Amino acid sequence: MNLILLSPDDVENDRLARVRDPRRLKHLRDVHGAAVGDTLTLGLENGPMGRGMLLEYHDDEALFDVSRLDEAPPAPLGVHLVLALPRPRMLARSLEHATALGVKSLTLLNTRRVEKSYWQSPELDADRIHRHLILGLEQARDTRLPEVRLAKGFRPFVEDYLPGLLGDSRGLVAHPGMPHECPRGVEEPTTLVVGPEGGFIDWEVEQLLAAGCQGIHLGPRILRVETAVTALLACLS
Repeated sequence: MNLILLSPDDVENDRLARVRDPRRLKHLRDVHGAAVGDTLTLGLENGPMGRGMLLEYHDDEALFDVSRLDEAPPAPLGVHLVLALPRPRMLARSLEHATALGVKSLTLLNTRRVEKSYWQSPELDADRIHRHLILGLEQARDTRLPEVRLAKGFRPFVEDYLPGLLGDSRGLVAHPGMPHECPRGVEEPTTLVVGPEGGFIDWEVEQLLAAGCQGIHLGPRILRVETAVTALLACLS
């Protein structure tokens, strides 16, 4: 936790914020070794960040001065990540990694090789997703929460939703054997589509290419989804 991220419920007024969440309190105690009078890096969810003093610290709450949070969070990464829904444990890590790298818009997509049981996972609960996004923001010292959308039908996504995305951005589909290397340092808005473990089936690749996406690859190695997502976003940033 490189940033103590404060939720709207923590804020009492323009000067004070009170943290009662056991996870953050434990981190303050065990990792920061925090004590009254310490100045720590704070941020308001979807708001500014800066340094704030710890005014009170008890077993069940911590009180911060937030009157000097006047810094803007890092610039967002201009990539809309479309990710075939991974298995639950990998989903958690992928959400955290993508958030830490600056993704602010993410669609979880159903494809042929996505197990149906994945859509029943507790990891798709809104509170669970929010928790992983928060962990990514805290790691990266960011405050802007990404928006996460679920697309449970591949064809409706390609026919009804993807054209709107590609109207405002460059489309890239990452898949082994595609003709182009992943571009680097892309400055234009980009929609990046990443398949599941085992990749897209041929028909899905054909549909994505026909919709206007360019096929890209990361070289000859076959990577786990979470590794591929991190490598692709790093290349594009």
